[in-house]
Amino acid sequence: MSASELATPTAAARTAAADTLVPVPGLVRDIGLLLTRVLLGVVLIAHGWEKLVTNGAGATGEFFDSVGVPAAQAAAVFAGVVELAGGILLVVGLLTQVVAALVVVVMLGAYLFVHQGAGIFATNGGWELVAVIALAAVVFGLVGPGRYSLDALIAGRRATRS
Repeated sequence: MSASELATPTAAARTAAADTLVPVPGLVRDIGLLLTRVLLGVVLIAHGWEKLVTNGAGATGEFFDSVGVPAAQAAAVFAGVVELAGGILLVVGLLTQVVAALVVVVMLGAYLFVHQGAGIFATNGGWELVAVIALAAVVFGLVGPGRYSLDALIAGRRATRS
């Protein structure tokens, strides 16, 4: 990507800037998306690692069973893989919208089976963390990963071949 391409806002960035009270330059927006995407990915990697490695899928499945998750063993593996592999994919910005949808499904399950009745605060087992993770995933699903991602690199290569 050339320096002029980095400095020139895309049509989408110009439209998004026009819809805000205080316009944010495209470069700042993309750096913000990168940092947010990487942080979300790291949080997901940590949770997936905990489910699959630290606790192990078996123990995670036993916990899932104790809270009434259907097909608890399969759900434990699914949640762990979505979080671990999905977190890695978010860090590099690959398959972002697919990962976002899967993360929302996992967080919805976490809310419904574990956190729903515990109030809002995570310190009391509440739902605030799963809600923030789900909402961040929704944002990436809607706006994409930003310019500094493998998704953008692949899309740019496709566009130049057309």
